[in-house]
Amino acid sequence: MHTPTDEQAHAVDAFQAGHHLVLQAGAGTGKTSTLGLLASSTQRRGRYLAFNKDIARDAATRFPRTVLCKTAHATAYAALGHRYTSRLNSPRQPAWKTGQALGITRPVRLGDHEISPRVLSHTVLRTVTHYCHSADRTLARHHVPHLRGLNTPSGHAQLAHEVVPFALKAWADLYNPDRGVVRFEHDHYLKMWALTEPTIEADFLFLDEAQDTNPVLEEVFAAQRDHAQLVMVGDSAQAIYGWRGARDVMTSFDATPLTLTRSFRFGPLIADEANRWLTLADAPIRLTGTDTIPTEVGGLDRADAVLCRTNIGAMAEVMRLLAAGHRVALTRGGQQLAALARAARDLKDGRRTSHPELVLFPSWGELQDYATHDPAGRDLQPFVDLVDTHGPDAILSAVDQLTEEQHASVTVSTAHTAKGREWPTVQIGNDFPPPKDTDQHDAQGLPIPEPVSDTDARLAYVAVTRARQHLDLGGLSWINTHPTSRAQLTDHCQSSRR
Repeated sequence: MHTPTDEQAHAVDAFQAGHHLVLQAGAGTGKTSTLGLLASSTQRRGRYLAFNKDIARDAATRFPRTVLCKTAHATAYAALGHRYTSRLNSPRQPAWKTGQALGITRPVRLGDHEISPRVLSHTVLRTVTHYCHSADRTLARHHVPHLRGLNTPSGHAQLAHEVVPFALKAWADLYNPDRGVVRFEHDHYLKMWALTEPTIEADFLFLDEAQDTNPVLEEVFAAQRDHAQLVMVGDSAQAIYGWRGARDVMTSFDATPLTLTRSFRFGPLIADEANRWLTLADAPIRLTGTDTIPTEVGGLDRADAVLCRTNIGAMAEVMRLLAAGHRVALTRGGQQLAALARAARDLKDGRRTSHPELVLFPSWGELQDYATHDPAGRDLQPFVDLVDTHGPDAILSAVDQLTEEQHASVTVSTAHTAKGREWPTVQIGNDFPPPKDTDQHDAQGLPIPEPVSDTDARLAYVAVTRARQHLDLGGLSWINTHPTSRAQLTDHCQSSRR
């Protein structure tokens, strides 16, 4: 451990003074090391709530034994979720079949619209998902998603009148630990645990990756305030899981605000690139690189890692690199993808598959519909697109040629999966599109593009800050000519000089 920076020393002092803390920690700024300093500064017993299993395992090797490191789901599973083991990981089935088992058998007429049993079933399950991500104690009308054509208050009220009774029935079904008609997910027992208003036995509690916390976990964490010192840590600019129900809870948390802004991962050039995206995302921090770390920004013939925006882009990059003769690794491996590809081949050939998650689908068309329209199948959409683009045989051939990461010459990953990782050299994949052009034109008659969205800026920030030594902007190079970026960067540089 290097000599603590002034920011880290300040964090230790504030922690020892007993303050609740919210710590904005930029990419590579020693977040885990700082938490280790906090934990080592006291003999009290603590808990660390990690974002995923890998982070929890790593933290357990770096924190003193007085700190128990687990994910929130593992904590909820130990307390309550283990009762539902027999229902977890059951086969997937289309929502309309689940709806049928719940009693959704006939269409519903709402004004000029007829809501089919299939749409009603989808909406019921989405309502349960929204409820599970919320901090609300009871399932209510506002958890019902809006449907096009029923966006008015009266239209949505009519829809909720039909949906809520079935959603309540689905939630009641999930409480049976032995059997039920609704597929049981990990978020279900997390919500059930939260509803028990649990007390987490600890003198202090660290919540990591707080920018990606669901309201349900935020409520559990905040409820420990009276008996435990709370430390919320994360990076608001890395809030990239909003589509999964997460939201950045750091900016509104009632605690002493602190920052970590010096990155030990890279030097000033990559820090400048990161700050360009932080400016576009209107983030609360800017980074300072470490002068003694030599870094470059520019083209690369071959990078240690290629980071893509989508799973489809990642697989296309894998195929391109394999064709060029490289030894390629795909983060999270390819065996699950291979099993799904074999299942897809069976379904496309008119055969049932034995794949445990897809065994209930009679055809590829049914799976396509499930992935496109069913909220529970949203995670399968990139795979379906991949099969439709390349075919299952091409995917299987590519997976067979993949190499373990420690033996690969290049690793391919999505930016989402790369979060928390770093490599010496990084190239950005070609599937990061620039903002679309508007109808307006500049003085030279060229179309003026739309501003860079917060979502795209945050994902780009995550991607460019994975490099330690050399960054190739690749598919993000369009930012060099984007007018909004130039104007905001100029303003930021001028304010920095002042």
